[in-house]
Amino acid sequence: MAKIFVTRKIPNSGIKLLKKHHTVKVFPKERVISKKELLKGVKWCDALLCLLTDKIDAEIINANSNLKIIANYAVGYDNIDINAASAKNIPVTNTPGVLTDAVAEYTLSLILSLTRRIPEADSFTRAGKYKGWEPMLLLGPQLKGKTVGIIGFGRIGFAVAQMLAKGMGVNIIYSDTRRHPKFEKKYGAKYATISSLLKKADVVSLHVPLLPSTKHLIGASQFKMMKKTAYLINTSRGPVVDEKALVKALKRKQIAGAALDVFEYEPKLVAGLAKLRNVIVTPHIASATLEARSAMSQLAAKNILTRLANKVPPNILNKEVLRKRKT
Repeated sequence: MAKIFVTRKIPNSGIKLLKKHHTVKVFPKERVISKKELLKGVKWCDALLCLLTDKIDAEIINANSNLKIIANYAVGYDNIDINAASAKNIPVTNTPGVLTDAVAEYTLSLILSLTRRIPEADSFTRAGKYKGWEPMLLLGPQLKGKTVGIIGFGRIGFAVAQMLAKGMGVNIIYSDTRRHPKFEKKYGAKYATISSLLKKADVVSLHVPLLPSTKHLIGASQFKMMKKTAYLINTSRGPVVDEKALVKALKRKQIAGAALDVFEYEPKLVAGLAKLRNVIVTPHIASATLEARSAMSQLAAKNILTRLANKVPPNILNKEVLRKRKT
């Protein structure tokens, strides 16, 4: 029977699976675990189930020479030093696929909420400012017929584009490391460089992983390329956008607005961002459906159980380690 440490409370579906076969300890406090507490948990366990808010660096990884797996409760894994884990022959896994629709739906919600000024309208009404119908009150652009640019065409970017093309009557342009000719043919989508996309799109939606090449992918130079009537949506990772440059661009009216579910210095917001009326900020909840979060819990558990059974986890990120490690 192995010992599994979970760094924060997650939906019980995955915990139940783990407890059927192994000893499970869940960090009991409703906050991000401290490094001291994390080190203590890692030293105790055989398998670590961590969150994207946990920094799993070389010190954490080296704290337990018998650690069998690091299972991340997220799609992204920029919180984990993959190289350090691989050096110790420790498999690292994530939870892709099961949250695709949830994040895509939320992205669409942000696009509509931002362009149709729904948060502004809600605040306006609650403040008692609504005195009757007005023909010029809180006008916003209609989405149908507009051009939406998708940067990053993985599972989530693809799903967002599909939802928009099928149900909203928009024109899709996208930028990715490779082309998707079948999607282009089926939905009339067009492939573009990032620069070309930024110049043409009425809405720009970001769906790239956080890598050295994507940090500050959107900054001052990119905002200058965008239409003054364009909107930026980010449900990927905060540092993909230079938020100080974003605040300046919004204040100067270089773009019309932005909706962010992730932040460069999460959970902190850069100065001035929260005060802007043409910005929607939400607390990293794009995948926050009961179905998605429960499925993530189960998938993280299955990754751990598979590894502890001396088999290859279904969502391993560094497969080469299992060729070197003696199980």
